[in-house]
Amino acid sequence: MNTWQSVKVAELGRIVTGKTPKTAIPENYGGDIPFLTPSDDMSVKYVSKTAKTLTEKGLSEVKNTLLPPDAVCVSCIGSDLGKVVITTEKTVTNQQINSIIVDKDRFDVSFVYYAMLILGKELNFISKTSTAVPIVNKSSFSSYEIQCPSLDQQKRIAAILSALDSKIECNQKINDNLTEQARSIFQSWFVDYEPFGGSKPSDWQPSTLGQIANMKTDSWSPVKNPDVVVEHYSIPSYDEQRFPVFEIASGIKSNKYLLTSDSVMISKLNPDTKRIWRPMCLSGHPVCSTEFIVYESKKKGQRDYIYSLIDSIPFFNHLCSHTTGSTNSRQRATPKSTLDFALCLPSDSVIEDFCEIVTPMYDLIASNVVENQSLAKTRDSLLPRLMSGELDVSDLDL
Repeated sequence: MNTWQSVKVAELGRIVTGKTPKTAIPENYGGDIPFLTPSDDMSVKYVSKTAKTLTEKGLSEVKNTLLPPDAVCVSCIGSDLGKVVITTEKTVTNQQINSIIVDKDRFDVSFVYYAMLILGKELNFISKTSTAVPIVNKSSFSSYEIQCPSLDQQKRIAAILSALDSKIECNQKINDNLTEQARSIFQSWFVDYEPFGGSKPSDWQPSTLGQIANMKTDSWSPVKNPDVVVEHYSIPSYDEQRFPVFEIASGIKSNKYLLTSDSVMISKLNPDTKRIWRPMCLSGHPVCSTEFIVYESKKKGQRDYIYSLIDSIPFFNHLCSHTTGSTNSRQRATPKSTLDFALCLPSDSVIEDFCEIVTPMYDLIASNVVENQSLAKTRDSLLPRLMSGELDVSDLDL
């Protein structure tokens, strides 16, 4: 650590706190300028897209907060406190995010990103011990200190961690592409009928989801199996990393649904936020939250037709139109009503042909997800050791 020094966040570059243009003026929104908020995907290293964008008019209200590419953005409020991303183009954030426009003559952008990840974890941990909504303002954020080596060592450390993140990002892009391909194929075959001349084949029959799939509610009790390690598909684990949590049953408070390799599922909680899962069943004890609706095809080999069906736009619209609850935060779809979803049922041979195409896609997605978990675990174990100087990288040939 002889070459390392303590540096305040304010010394890393210019600190910018975001600002929101007036939402009452519709003309402020819908342009080409990304508008980053903590509700966007900040689980990745680089911002790929944002839910909201600004027009030039909207930018004119907050022009002093415009960030260049390679700004490091840190969420500084609430449950999202400590999330970090790097901008890839000119971007504006809301006031819940503090950003660093890095002084590249002294600091490496990726090194600063990884330093903020560690700081973010510390801030998030502190926030969980407070009953009030945690907020880190610009002044407090700027005063935090991190340890920094020389610029050359910063680049070496960042290169090691970035190699892992690049592979994770590559796998995720492949998965996003495969997902869109599978959706497009389903749309082409079963909505637009493109392989069949653009019209529904005469031998396809009116049917419902309930006629071709069973809703599974086989219950599993953690109280009766306290020592079992389960592969738990929960709402939080979906939202955080799209990967099940492996945990001891004694720490689980409520009953779960049993899953099999034939299961597919979709969340009934707040269905306008789509949470659809094709469980990987990596262990002998896969279970899921009862907030999911679990289906299994009545015919063997048609799992991925059912999965693609519940992932389709028509089914999503049906799900969202059959809800209970008066507030957006606690709306639930009615499971039984999903079985009434109407469809035109193709022949078994058509479904089999479809599954022959999409099942390898879904299997590769699952394989990439598992690999990404392993890569992330490696990165997370290296991160504190590299960023503290415990692992010396000065002699590495990078």
